[in-house]
Amino acid sequence: MQKPPKVTAESLAGLKNRPELLVEIILKQAALIETLQTEAVVLRAKVAELEAKQGEQKGPPPAAPFRRPSEQRSSQPKRPGRKAGHVGAYRPRPDYVDEFVEVPLGPCCPQCQGKLEQAMPLDQWIEDLPPVRPHVTKIRTWQASCPHCERIVRSTHPSQVSVAGGAAGVQLGPRALGVACALKHEHGLSLRKCCSVLESLGGLKVSPGGLAQAFQRTAERVRDDYEQIERDLLAGKVIHTDETSWWLDGHSASLWVWCSPKHTYYQVVESRSRDTFHQVVPPDWKGTLVSDCLAVYDEATPHQHKCYSHHLKAIKEAIKAGGADGTESFLGRSRNLLQSAMTLKAEQPKLAAHEFEQSRRALNLAADALLADPRIDHPQEEKVRLRLRKQRDHLFVFLDHAEVDATNNLAERQLRPAVIARKLSAGNKTRAGADAWAILASIAATARQTARSFVALISDRVPIRGG
Repeated sequence: MQKPPKVTAESLAGLKNRPELLVEIILKQAALIETLQTEAVVLRAKVAELEAKQGEQKGPPPAAPFRRPSEQRSSQPKRPGRKAGHVGAYRPRPDYVDEFVEVPLGPCCPQCQGKLEQAMPLDQWIEDLPPVRPHVTKIRTWQASCPHCERIVRSTHPSQVSVAGGAAGVQLGPRALGVACALKHEHGLSLRKCCSVLESLGGLKVSPGGLAQAFQRTAERVRDDYEQIERDLLAGKVIHTDETSWWLDGHSASLWVWCSPKHTYYQVVESRSRDTFHQVVPPDWKGTLVSDCLAVYDEATPHQHKCYSHHLKAIKEAIKAGGADGTESFLGRSRNLLQSAMTLKAEQPKLAAHEFEQSRRALNLAADALLADPRIDHPQEEKVRLRLRKQRDHLFVFLDHAEVDATNNLAERQLRPAVIARKLSAGNKTRAGADAWAILASIAATARQTARSFVALISDRVPIRGG
């Protein structure tokens, strides 16, 4: 409702000769007061409702939006920590000593001055970080012109990562670059935090912009390792893939991941299309592709398996939306079918070949019978049926290959650090930055999977070669 005009001393003097305008103002103010009173009643009711809910709430308030709902929490949670009987964990004794300090004990008790007997040594080792001062090497190279071939030649040193001089003549060394890359792409720190850690722990001063450019130059030095990861993936028997949204130069893009237990390959792409997918995995690839049910993957490769976690989540959502639950219901039998297949996979090493094949045939017959008849009167059940029927050819593929899992959890785990990085940086501002991130993050993830040192790998690749 429109508020009445403000009445001032000057306007009030003019209203003496216009009583009809004064009456209009009074009526508008009365209507406004009535509206505010109505809104106050509604707000008081809302406050009372919230206070009542707070009184009914058991336990502390939710810690975060992603906290597990109370109905999903176990009534008898496991005891925290490792299981009883495990090998104790403790810091190992150092295999060297830099400084030895002995604290003598006098011959008499410091309390009663009585004579002490049977003195025995008590050893303790203290591991500490020394104050770090950057190791600075001044390299003087020489440059000359050749009168015969008219070329400019120069000398180089293995420790150089660049031949820049002048204002750009102060460079980070190979190990410093390796540590910087690890902070960003292995441990997930932002650019500014990387700079802060390098300065506080290593005494190295570098700007975020300078570090970003160093990452791009480093990525070019390790591009061969990045491309080798792709070749190793395609040489394997199984590839897990997943994707998530990304930002590139202020526009919507996608981050795609392809991975195996020993390799991870990231790409920032502008579209999640079949053509983009085939730029990495060709349509005639012979291995097994594990993915979710995104339409891009349908018939993209001959052999596929669809993630059971996504199927089970669809069944759970159908039940929550009103679908019938229970062992004899359609949704209950669908869930039991998938869980039986996962149980058979776990028990396969213990079963004879004919026993496994018999159980495998039983699952096929159960799936065909379950998915044959439409659930027209039950839209939630029909939605699940159509989902499973569409993926019928891929439903039990994981049972035929020992290296294939029932879920796509591997790809989702490898995608999680990237999602955290996206929250910190909101993506990449340039294509060069996106490519550098994908290259270094892929190599860092693969190094972790194969128990290799990412810092050592970068330190070995970044020095310039040749003379």
